[in-house]
Amino acid sequence: MASGQLSREEALACVGCRHACHILLYADTEAQLFEEIPIRHIVLMQMRFDGLLGFPGGLVDPSEESLEEGLSRELWEELGFSLSVTLEDHVSSCHNPSSSSSHLITHFYARRMEEKEIREVEKAAASTATDHGHEVMGMVRLPLYTLKGGEGGLPSFLSHSFIGNSRSQLEDSLVRFGLVTPEELQTALTHAEQRRKQPWGGAA
Repeated sequence: MASGQLSREEALACVGCRHACHILLYADTEAQLFEEIPIRHIVLMQMRFDGLLGFPGGLVDPSEESLEEGLSRELWEELGFSLSVTLEDHVSSCHNPSSSSSHLITHFYARRMEEKEIREVEKAAASTATDHGHEVMGMVRLPLYTLKGGEGGLPSFLSHSFIGNSRSQLEDSLVRFGLVTPEELQTALTHAEQRRKQPWGGAA
């Protein structure tokens, strides 16, 4: 087990720990960008109130509700969409290394959906979710392709700022669920790092 990783049971047994649950929602698609670049998959994240990128979800108190019940509640508030999260959706639990202490445990989930369902989530998030425009500025789709020259697409997206360990959760999930190959991810990460080192983030 990787450093910081916990089983779900170990995480729930942690005394004095806080728990945060988040989920990756994704779907396959036949759509193409400019009728020539395959989009392949729709992967959703969100722009938070603090300007950082993250996954839908939030804090859950296991003494009052199960992790999955709490995450389902958070999704209703943030997305305006009823999604019953189950134990089968659980991917990992770990101490959040970016937390001011080791007392925050993050639980990560993933759910593969149909493209029609993903569109319904996006529509509800912008029209009926109570947190829209407050805690959540809006949903964001990831560009999983890399444009010519290695600038646009996934490398640009990865050069942005993410909350907590959401970036590492994203990178792991992209490969784990076959959304990009390990080689594609490594190339994107290399270009993203080069972009961050350039003045004005690589802007012309």
